[in-house]
Amino acid sequence: MSAAEDGGNRSLGQLVASATTELSALVHDEIALAKAEIRQDAKRAAFGSGAIMGAAVFFLFSLPVLSFALAYGFRAWTDLGLVWCFLIVGGIYWLFGIVLAAFAIAKFKKVKPPQKSIDSAKQTAAVLSNVKPHPRATVDGPVVAVDVTRSSV
Repeated sequence: MSAAEDGGNRSLGQLVASATTELSALVHDEIALAKAEIRQDAKRAAFGSGAIMGAAVFFLFSLPVLSFALAYGFRAWTDLGLVWCFLIVGGIYWLFGIVLAAFAIAKFKKVKPPQKSIDSAKQTAAVLSNVKPHPRATVDGPVVAVDVTRSSV
């Protein structure tokens, strides 16, 4: 309820309490927005990390076992020297690893700061920095500015 809706009958304490409640709600909403953006970027980072771990597992565990099988298969198929067959197999595994690493790097590049939350916080700070107390007429006649920062509410 605003001061215009109830005919201006709200006291200074009620106005300060209302402003505090609304400011608190705004801060909570901005925190929720930041959490949502960070959660989304954390998922992207997790997928990128998973791809890196997959690449590492692929390099470490598959190379020794499958390299021997493929190298001997190339040897039987091409009549190349055994050394060349092992080099070809190693190059194929490195190619697979590079593709997975490129995928992971692409996922990591999509991780960005929570820009919506930052923009919203800057807008809120700009609005709050321009807020000034409204002048209020006293019973004696002159207009006096009310300093709400020193009120005892």
